[in-house]
Amino acid sequence: MEKFGKSQPVTRVEDARFLTGQGRYVDDIAPEGALRGHVFRSNVAHGVITGLDLDGARAAPGVHLVLGADDLAAAGITEGLAFNLVSNRDGTKGAAPRRPLLAEGRVRFVGEPVAFVVAETLDQARDAAELIEFDYDDLPAQMALATGGEALHPEAPTNRAFDWEMGDSTAVEAAIAEAAHVVRLTVADNRVIANSMEPRGCFAEMQGGRLHVSVNAQGVWGTKRNLARILGMKPEAIRVTNPDVGGGFGTKAMDYPETFLAAHAARTLGRPVRWMSERGEAMLSDNGARALEHDLVMSFDSDLRITGYRVDTRCDLGAYNSTMAQAIQTDLFSKVLMGTYDVQATYLHVEGFYTNTTQVDAYRGAGRPEAIYALERIIDRAARELGVDTWELHRRNFIRPEQFPYVSSTGETYDVGEFDRVLSRAEEFADRAGFAARCAESRARGRLRGMGLCYYIESILGNPSETAKVEFHEDGRVSIYVGTQSNGQGHETVYARFLADQTGIPMEMIRVIQGDSDLIANGGGTGGSRSVTTQSNATLATVSRMIEAFTPYLAEKMGVAAGDVGFDDERFRAPGSNLTPTLIEAAALARADGRSDLLVHEETATLPGRSYPNGAHVAEVEVDPETGEISVERYTVVDDFGNLINPLLAEGQVHGGVVQGIGQALWEHVVHDGDGQLLTASFMDYAMPRANDVPMFGFATEAVPSTANPMGMKGCGEAGTVGAMAATANAVADALWQAGVRQADMPFTPHRVWKMVNDGMASVG
Repeated sequence: MEKFGKSQPVTRVEDARFLTGQGRYVDDIAPEGALRGHVFRSNVAHGVITGLDLDGARAAPGVHLVLGADDLAAAGITEGLAFNLVSNRDGTKGAAPRRPLLAEGRVRFVGEPVAFVVAETLDQARDAAELIEFDYDDLPAQMALATGGEALHPEAPTNRAFDWEMGDSTAVEAAIAEAAHVVRLTVADNRVIANSMEPRGCFAEMQGGRLHVSVNAQGVWGTKRNLARILGMKPEAIRVTNPDVGGGFGTKAMDYPETFLAAHAARTLGRPVRWMSERGEAMLSDNGARALEHDLVMSFDSDLRITGYRVDTRCDLGAYNSTMAQAIQTDLFSKVLMGTYDVQATYLHVEGFYTNTTQVDAYRGAGRPEAIYALERIIDRAARELGVDTWELHRRNFIRPEQFPYVSSTGETYDVGEFDRVLSRAEEFADRAGFAARCAESRARGRLRGMGLCYYIESILGNPSETAKVEFHEDGRVSIYVGTQSNGQGHETVYARFLADQTGIPMEMIRVIQGDSDLIANGGGTGGSRSVTTQSNATLATVSRMIEAFTPYLAEKMGVAAGDVGFDDERFRAPGSNLTPTLIEAAALARADGRSDLLVHEETATLPGRSYPNGAHVAEVEVDPETGEISVERYTVVDDFGNLINPLLAEGQVHGGVVQGIGQALWEHVVHDGDGQLLTASFMDYAMPRANDVPMFGFATEAVPSTANPMGMKGCGEAGTVGAMAATANAVADALWQAGVRQADMPFTPHRVWKMVNDGMASVG
């Protein structure tokens, strides 16, 4: 039998359900007669609350409950939202100001929840919110990534939340001082909004004395723990479910106030309460992403080998710490700080600042796209300044195959890698040899054409442990319960087919069940490109446990010794026995014999190490110098994902990730004014990439199987974004270099590019 792990493209089975309107999204499945929740939000970025009168709203038609911060406190809800902290350079912890569910005494960003209104209908809840009297005294908005200004929190009087470092600054400074060449570059990573197709939403209800919360998130167990903590309930009294989720990208990996507000309201009123964000509300309240400034320094010896790399970063946290905000641009960024290059002298210094804006947290890649963007931009700039081909500069500094396993300067153990081989495949696949002719053709039409290279590596993150449970049903069907949560990646197809190929159970007989804290004891949810790797590892462990459990039982049926029974991924067989049952047949025998212990099998497995997907992205763009318009003409990717489970789904993940990276480079950009008002609060002002904005992608793989898991896999969910930002930006920089532009950075919107071209030509002229 050909195993599924041998790269068989299998079309997603769940798409038929989604495309015919049969998806079960949270706003579709809310209980009949559920009350509607509406959030009253701050319309100012910074102010002291001098008055909040909710009586008018409470008296409005159809209203059942109106909550302010004082009401939560009176009900005993005093815990704030959870977050992680990093340590400062002096050993102290980063600032930890309380983040309340509803504003307490002060508002700190436009869109911050101030009150929660629950009514019979959404229109009634909105109308009631109009009757809330909200008075405040304005405070200056803090928007700069710098110390000073009006303090947002007493815990951070200068608005600096943390001051973190990793590496040996003395060694790096020595390398820079002794270098034959030193290259410096300042780049920024613009703020973006994820904008998943389905905005955030939830509903809550009481079920026989237990609280059930359904939320379109990226896992259930973290939410369950936080509900228990914030509401003061026992965990066993809470059930959390995730229905179908229309995109997450990290933005739905953490909890938001509305989940707890709806849960408290449902528990208080004894009726179901539902809340669903609208698009404009999402742009105000969903966590933003990226929002960094980097000062980069790279040193080289006379052979153009990199000898040192220093990164000084200022990152925007928004008004509060979100769940992973402090860790993303510090620890997670550091995982791939030096990328694929053999350099040990590195230093990363990061300062995080509070600003009067929405929080910043995880978005596809979470730290790794930011790190690779900075690294590959300065590598590209170095090649230009040092007069060497950028492809050659990459090759000269790659970690060589014989150096693996390789411990990076920040402590990551890369198990395998053949970077030159992957790059050579990309050079051929992208037809680099034909670029000069394409460049001349563009020039003849008055266009500037550029090619950009990015060689990325990323570190698969998240909990390395996962659980799988397999249950045999009386009708012959089989359920596999998983601890991850699909947000549109195709998990139902991948997990069912993987189990089918390990067991011989027909795929159509397998049902994948996810997102229910009552049905599986624990799980890590989805994030960090971990899902298929960790879940497949857990499935293998569960199958092994299953075979081990069935073997002695079937040996007795076969009349042979247990040691003689083998399983060939389809049937149990033993010499001297004509009985060759499949697992489904074995389960039917066990059921008939009353052996219920053989009908459910569960196992948790932990990966021994991370995997490190890597690859080359090659972008080609055309710039119209008259208008600043940029078109992406060609885009080629060659990835090393190790052994592919399903190449069709892997390519789809890369396509989506690449578009998100291109989107940030060329169009997407969050803009606030000096008072903290969001100026890009709708799709009229916030540009999203469309299908006709990107070309057909060239996608290929060069597999170097990982040694960090039994399948030889490397996660692929975020890799497209990790490589796309720098590849696109380097392509634009290459085109603009011809017009005398020496400082070019995202976002490359038409007006910014037009200004760069005109300023560049003026400086040359």
